[in-house]
Amino acid sequence: MSETILSAKGIKKSFNRNRTEIPILKGIDLDISENDFITIMGPSGAGKSTFLHILGTLDRPSEGEIYYKGRNIWDFPENEMCMFRNEKLGFVFQFYHLLQDFTVIENIMVPMLIKRLPSKEAEKRASQYLEIIGLTHRRDHKPGELSGGEQQRVAIARALVNEPEIILADEPTGNLDRKTGKEVLDYLLKVNREVSSTLIMVTHDPEIASLGKRRFKMMDGELFSTEY
Repeated sequence: MSETILSAKGIKKSFNRNRTEIPILKGIDLDISENDFITIMGPSGAGKSTFLHILGTLDRPSEGEIYYKGRNIWDFPENEMCMFRNEKLGFVFQFYHLLQDFTVIENIMVPMLIKRLPSKEAEKRASQYLEIIGLTHRRDHKPGELSGGEQQRVAIARALVNEPEIILADEPTGNLDRKTGKEVLDYLLKVNREVSSTLIMVTHDPEIASLGKRRFKMMDGELFSTEY
């Protein structure tokens, strides 16, 4: 039986607007196992991206805890939190967030340089991932010279290059046409199968949501299993 790698316990999130508290997440519990592929579907504004950001420590809940292998991540010292975010997690967003002044290979190298890997080793590994995503010929191009699908593939390579245990994907095909979106999705699923990373993906697309090994729907800040 797979070990639980990440657990959300009683996650609530609210924002204050004009002195009025607006609840976004209303007490979510979710246990995530190693090698899971979880999809969370829901309309815009349902809270699914907010929940993903909390799982990835990019945001803090108003209430509730996140546990990594049984440890409360909010108890991590700041340096350990940064290492956890950079080495254990890989983020793929709808908007690619590539560094526009960096080349493709340099963008992929960034997480390894943050990890203080020697530059030559970082470049070698980045080149391997560049080959995996089929963009060796774009190595020295800037993001502005790439198509949307190519930029997303670079973002995926950047997310995977540190070989994270958990990949968090926020509408990764949302800005792409159907054909390109399928290609990008295939890369993510291939990694989930072959690299044995846990994949958590939020989407508004029922077809993509149906691919999850475990499938959930988020409505009005609450999470419901759609498995039968």
